[in-house]
Amino acid sequence: MLELLLCSLVTVFPDFLYRRYVQGKRLGREITLFSVWFELRWGITACLLLTITLITIIFYYHPSTANAVMFFRTQTILPETPGRVSEVYVTNGQHVAAGEVLFRMDDGAQRAAVVTAEQGLAEVDAAFAVAEFELAEAAGRVQEARGAIEEARYELALKREVNARNPDVVSAREIRRLENLVLAREGRLDAAIAARRAVETELAELLPARRATALATVEQAEVELEKTVVSALSAGRIEQFALQPGDYVSSLLRPAGILIPDELDRGIIEAGFDQLSAQVITPGMVAEVACFSRPFTIVPMVVADVQEVIPAGQFRPSDRLVDVQRRAEPGTVTVFLAPLWDGGTAAIPPGSKCLANAYTSNHDRLDDPDLGMAQWAFLHMVDTVGIVHAALLRIQALFLPVRELVFAGH
Repeated sequence: MLELLLCSLVTVFPDFLYRRYVQGKRLGREITLFSVWFELRWGITACLLLTITLITIIFYYHPSTANAVMFFRTQTILPETPGRVSEVYVTNGQHVAAGEVLFRMDDGAQRAAVVTAEQGLAEVDAAFAVAEFELAEAAGRVQEARGAIEEARYELALKREVNARNPDVVSAREIRRLENLVLAREGRLDAAIAARRAVETELAELLPARRATALATVEQAEVELEKTVVSALSAGRIEQFALQPGDYVSSLLRPAGILIPDELDRGIIEAGFDQLSAQVITPGMVAEVACFSRPFTIVPMVVADVQEVIPAGQFRPSDRLVDVQRRAEPGTVTVFLAPLWDGGTAAIPPGSKCLANAYTSNHDRLDDPDLGMAQWAFLHMVDTVGIVHAALLRIQALFLPVRELVFAGH
């Protein structure tokens, strides 16, 4: 409507003045309600064409959108393992610091597991002491076996010497018995040495491995015990938190609440502009927003970044081929708007829905001495008509409460 009124001032209105004062035609006589089209046909036609052209230029070079939201991140308060709540340390709406304990779950089973694991570690440590005694015992058996072998070898050598001097004194059967005795005692020595090596291997490899396993079991039990204490991952405000001791909390059945972290980039507003604006909107463009939560406030913004992809084309591999016909609705170009100065959006609550305008500026190009006259006039006109869109945004912000509260029935 505003564009039509502006265009009529340079088309229909001059045509009417020409008909009235130059041609002498009068209202109610030659110019009537039924003869308006015939009498002012040139002005009306020019007004419609100029209005369409003006609207196209304004909305193309100075795009706008009603889909702008200040998004914020939330964290679901969940324990890593399900269970019943034993103690609650915070209340709903409370601001918490990072690492602050929120609530504690029943940890009887986990504490019992820690005690069991610690007892297993103590048993392994006791096994080290027993193995030391077993090693000393095995070493003694080796010495005993060596002494027995020496005694048997000495007696065998003596009997052989006597047999060599007088075969009638020591029989051949006695010699064979002593030889078998030496072999048996050598076998006992080998067995004693093997037993000692087994104890040494147990001390050097088996028991340390068992102790490492027991220690890992203790650490695992302590980790499971720590999971019963739920802490805030970051600083923020707790919402929808109504836990009481005895409540059962589970990631599938019932989360404990929501944590809204304190974000440093809360001032960023994400806006979805029409795809036709993709080649116009660039980082650095000046923009303005008017949010529903602050209807009479226009906040200057700047385009911080433009998402390189259009979300409407996203797909996830599945067992069905993508049918392009189902993606017929064009998506929007996601644009990130940052406040022009620090704290510009501090008064806007996160999650607010906003109206956004972006303005094309050709100030640098207009200073180019090689720019042609026609192009200079066109670029100058493009920059000038941006004020129309700025006025429209302010009119929308002014009538926003009336539209939402009266006509929308909210």
